[in-house]
Amino acid sequence: MLRTIPGLAAAFVAVGLLAACDTAATSKTDRAVIGAGVGAVAGEILDDKPLAGAVVGGAAGYFCDDLGVCRPR
Repeated sequence: MLRTIPGLAAAFVAVGLLAACDTAATSKTDRAVIGAGVGAVAGEILDDKPLAGAVVGGAAGYFCDDLGVCRPR
């Protein structure tokens, strides 16, 4: 059971970040805020470091379209 929790948390983070990229109306700031929230939850679940998770998630959300992960259609 304890091994499954990090895997589920990682899946939720991935789904949350991809869901933030779903619409063309979503701005970089919106994606960054959503990414920070998802990252904070994942950081708390995985390693008890929500601030580090929020920083990584926020950066991932902000730069995801620049990296080619989420492109508005």
